[in-house]
Amino acid sequence: MRLLVTGGAGFIGANFVHHWCQAYPDERVVVLDALTYAGNIENLALVERRENFRFVQGDICDRSVVDELLVTENIDTVAHFAAESHVDRSILGPAAFVQTNVVGTFTLLEAFRQYWEAQKKPSNYRFLHVSTDEVYGSLGPDDPAFCETTPYAPNSPYSASKAGSDHLVRAYYHTYKLPTIITNCSNNYGPYQFPEKLIPLMCINTLLGKPLPVYGDGKNVRDWLYVGDHCRALDVVIHHGKLGETYNIGGNNEVENINLVQILCQLMDELASDLPVSSAKHLITFVKDRPGHDQRYAINANKMKTQLGWTPLVTITEGLRLTVEWYLTHPDWWKPLLSPEYQAYYSQNYS
Repeated sequence: MRLLVTGGAGFIGANFVHHWCQAYPDERVVVLDALTYAGNIENLALVERRENFRFVQGDICDRSVVDELLVTENIDTVAHFAAESHVDRSILGPAAFVQTNVVGTFTLLEAFRQYWEAQKKPSNYRFLHVSTDEVYGSLGPDDPAFCETTPYAPNSPYSASKAGSDHLVRAYYHTYKLPTIITNCSNNYGPYQFPEKLIPLMCINTLLGKPLPVYGDGKNVRDWLYVGDHCRALDVVIHHGKLGETYNIGGNNEVENINLVQILCQLMDELASDLPVSSAKHLITFVKDRPGHDQRYAINANKMKTQLGWTPLVTITEGLRLTVEWYLTHPDWWKPLLSPEYQAYYSQNYS
């Protein structure tokens, strides 16, 4: 394959690039990333010197850039990760989410469609669209987990923009027979995740002796998926997924936010030395709940298991320990990200 990865300098995209380069060292990988605040070229330091790797800084909304890459690199597979992805930021500024997630995905689809048609519609071409379980809305405590046929009911500008992009991808398959596949995953965690997200935020704030902000009563439930397991699943989908299908990818780890934070505090107490505040749980601070905060997400990943033979391998206990250890040993990665812009966002969001 000759693979174009959009958003490959972001959290999940970069982990996927590492996975792919290790699994298929002889295959060409091209990363297109705008390097906005959450994209970091340092995420690709381990692969950027490979002869069959290329990084291009550019916007997926820039049709000329996309067209040039598809043609000059002879791309046959697109793995589309590029997205604005943080719910809190979508509440403060929704326009960027519509532009990147909806308009950007449309631009990619149109470029790939015309390129695929010009190549006489090769049967091996693929367009993988990586999306989120948040498009399905919120579950009650006893509701069955989201499956691939669950109706869409997004409740935030972020999830609405991802739902819009999902619908476009689906439409391009049914209208043009473009070889698309959609995946909807649960909450990812692991190395290279930007500090605004819950798990790295808790780790870094603990190291800095800052409050650990927990929305509302902390009873919101999420299904947590280790990013390495997610990358394995996407690999399987690209190679064996059925065109036009949607696959839900989950970790089978439903945890209340407050319980997750408490586990992280225990791990930080155990693994970190000379914490400013001990025990870390004393830093837990409940803050005003965010608007439209979904109560519970849960993924039914039986389709991935029964049709493609994939199941998650990393338990929440193992994954959180690996993640905490990574942030403890990589302060040179996360400290530069605590920029004045990030501090201003943090103050606005949690004050």
